[in-house]
Amino acid sequence: MLRDVVEVRPLDGYRVFLKFDDGIQGELDLEPLLDPFDGVFEPLRDHARFREVFVDSGGTIAWPNGADIAPETLYALVSGRPLMPR
Repeated sequence: MLRDVVEVRPLDGYRVFLKFDDGIQGELDLEPLLDPFDGVFEPLRDHARFREVFVDSGGTIAWPNGADIAPETLYALVSGRPLMPR
């Protein structure tokens, strides 16, 4: 079963606090996922832009410029569980 992000809070650097619809929560450093900061992720190199992160209607985290990260990737990293096939 795929899980939705229900809360995101930016922390220091490129870290975020994430909470999922099943109660799993934790902090995650997104810099390894965003590096090398090209394409749609390039503007997020600016910490002020990175801090604009929000939960979108699809249950994942996104930014106003259209960048987003799949919720199953985030869930696997926070929970330590393997990715679930769609």
